[in-house]
Amino acid sequence: MDSTATDCFDTSRFEASRSRLASLAYRLLGSAADAEDSVQDAFLHWQAADRQLIKVPEAWLTKVVTNLCLDRLRSAQTRRERTVGAWLPEPLLDGDPMLGPADTFEQRESVSLAVLTLMERLSPFERAVYVLREAFSHSHAEIAEILDITESASQQHIHRARHRITAARRVGEVDPASARRIVEEFLAAASSGRTERLVALLTDDATAIADSNAAGPAETLLRYDTPQRIAAIARAGFKPTPAKRRLAGGTPAIHYALVNGAPAILFVIGDQVIGAVTFDITGGKIATVRGIAAPTRLVRLTETWQQHGPDTPLVTQW
Repeated sequence: MDSTATDCFDTSRFEASRSRLASLAYRLLGSAADAEDSVQDAFLHWQAADRQLIKVPEAWLTKVVTNLCLDRLRSAQTRRERTVGAWLPEPLLDGDPMLGPADTFEQRESVSLAVLTLMERLSPFERAVYVLREAFSHSHAEIAEILDITESASQQHIHRARHRITAARRVGEVDPASARRIVEEFLAAASSGRTERLVALLTDDATAIADSNAAGPAETLLRYDTPQRIAAIARAGFKPTPAKRRLAGGTPAIHYALVNGAPAILFVIGDQVIGAVTFDITGGKIATVRGIAAPTRLVRLTETWQQHGPDTPLVTQW
C-alpha cells in the first residue's frame, strides 16, 4: 500500500471513531464547540503519530481525546469562567450523534443537563473516570491506562464521583407522555398569567437558571430559588407582547422537543432556534427550569433542528 493509500486508510479509521470521540469530549466538557475542537486536535495528533506503532487505534484515540479534554478543564480560562457561575452546558437536540450511547439509564443520565452541571463539582480526574465508566463502560484497568493512574485510584475516583452526583441528583426517568403534559401545562399557565397554577406545577425547592442572552461566554446567570419567584418570572417572560416580538426579530413558533433527553420548549423564528427552555421533572412536578438564549450555545442545536425538520408547534402565534 503506497503512502497516499495508507494516509487515506488511516484517515478513514479516525473518521470511523469521530462520533464516539465527540460524544466522549462533549460529556467531559459540556460544550459541543469545545468537543469538536478537542477531536480535531486529536486528529492532528493522529496524523503526526507513527501509526504503525499504535496497536489499538480506538484505545489510543480515547486516551488522547480524554487527556486533551482534561487539559481544557484544567486551563485557567475554563476555571475562571466556571467558578464565577457564568456557565451552563450547551444543549443538544435529541438525535444529535454527539449525545452518544443511550442504551442504559447511566448513559442517558450522564449526558443530561442536570448531570453535566453536577459534574462541575467533580475534579477533572473524577469527571473523566465517571464518564469513561458510566457512559462508555470501560473497565478500571482500561481507565487506569487512559489516565495513567492505578486501578485502585480509578475505583476511588468513581466512588467519590457517584457519591457526589447521587447526593445532589434530583431527577429520575419520567414517562414521556407525562413529561410533555406537564410542560404544556406550564406553557399554558405562563402564557396566560396563571401564577397559582404555575406554583402548583413546581416542587417546593424548585430552581430556575437563565443566561443573559449575551453573545460571549462570560455572561452572568440569573437564578431564582422559590416557586413564587419562578412563577412570577415565567409569567413575565412567557406572556407575549409586541415589544418582545420586536426584540426577538419576529413572531416565534413554540415547539416541544427533547433536549439532552429532557423535555423542553424551543422558540423558533424561521429555521433559527432563538431560545430553549428545558425542564427537570421529578415526582410529577418541575424541579429545575433552564432558560438558554445565548446565540453561542444554540448554534449546534439549531443545526440539528434544521436537519431533522420541525414538527407541529405547540404555539404558532406567540
